[in-house]
Amino acid sequence: MRAVWLREFGGPEVLVPGEAPDPVAGDGQALIDVEFVNITFVETQLRSGTGPAPVKLEPPVIPGNGVGGVVAAVGGGVDAGLVGRRVVSSTGGSGAYAEKVAVDAEGLFEVPDGLALDDAVALLADGRTASMMVDAAGPRPGERVLVEAAAGGVGTLLVQLAKARGAVVVAAAGGASKAEVAMGLGADEAVDYREAGWAGKAGAVDVVFDGVGGDVAREAFTLLRSGGRMVSFGLASGEWASIPEEGAAERGVTLVRPQATPERLREFTVSALEEAAQGRLRPVIGRRFPLEDAADAHRAIQSRATVGKTLLEVRPG
Repeated sequence: MRAVWLREFGGPEVLVPGEAPDPVAGDGQALIDVEFVNITFVETQLRSGTGPAPVKLEPPVIPGNGVGGVVAAVGGGVDAGLVGRRVVSSTGGSGAYAEKVAVDAEGLFEVPDGLALDDAVALLADGRTASMMVDAAGPRPGERVLVEAAAGGVGTLLVQLAKARGAVVVAAAGGASKAEVAMGLGADEAVDYREAGWAGKAGAVDVVFDGVGGDVAREAFTLLRSGGRMVSFGLASGEWASIPEEGAAERGVTLVRPQATPERLREFTVSALEEAAQGRLRPVIGRRFPLEDAADAHRAIQSRATVGKTLLEVRPG
């Protein structure tokens, strides 16, 4: 089968198309003919060898952790009725940048009727994350909610989910075009966090969804009112906010650190897929690249030239 290999750590150019043995579904597994691959920002860090602990890749390896496609075969102990079904699934940390993957059948998510497969793939990781963040922070009707990286994969979903709860959403994005994306999804206000004084334009808030980290997150923290909550879901800046607990306690602010069982994480994913199938949640797919152009996809993500989700498309060889 065709695949993309990471043979050494480095820049996007170390992602090299090549061949790999066709996987076979073992006991408890399902074999998926892959149509779309979900790329996350963390994967660009893992490729360079600087990914967050404890996640680590060991070259040579086929990277990637999320796919969507059709079940082609199943192994022992797995319902044969799954064959032919549209599904999305994690691959266990690697192996996704390929035409076929064998995965744990218990981890499959069937794609609901009415939901396109590419949209389902876009929601696999980001939908779960956004649903968990909103559940943990619990924005209430009328509260002001600041969403950092509001035009990103998770951020675009957070804007919609917070609005659905009746919050007033302030979108913080890197540039006017990205701010427009967030406004188009229902944000009430938008600020460009690359501009000096952006926090003053945003004003006081009750909840911060931090997807940037670093100085942006630390400045966003100062906007929180007493009783406010801050939850971090990403570090686009390359570092976490690292706000001390005692500093938050002094201001009456809670640093929310979501924790969930595997069962609860599955519920968050199912919820996001069903909300999208009903038209209440819309993933934004900014760019698509052929499987062989995974290096170009990584370059686009790192250059901040993308909005929403970036996907690889596995076209017939």
